[in-house]
Amino acid sequence: MLTKTFTGGRIRKAEYDPESRQLDLHWDNQSVLAYKHVPQEVYRRLCAAPNPATYWEDRIADEYPKGVPMSGPVKKGPDLKDLFGDLPPDS
Repeated sequence: MLTKTFTGGRIRKAEYDPESRQLDLHWDNQSVLAYKHVPQEVYRRLCAAPNPATYWEDRIADEYPKGVPMSGPVKKGPDLKDLFGDLPPDS
């Protein structure tokens, strides 16, 4: 998987899988948009663009079908099972 991190702008990270040709874009508001059937050249141009968000608007947003992000949602903290373990069922 190829990954590019951006330091400024609305897009924070782009992840690209050459085998599946899927592009995941991680945004500054913590959302992730996934696009299928994206050529590697489009990913390369996105990474080289002076303003990646503008490139996304012009060349990706309406051109490629949306998909399911490759990585699941980010876990923000421990859940109750992490804190208390498996509790016995009530009898």
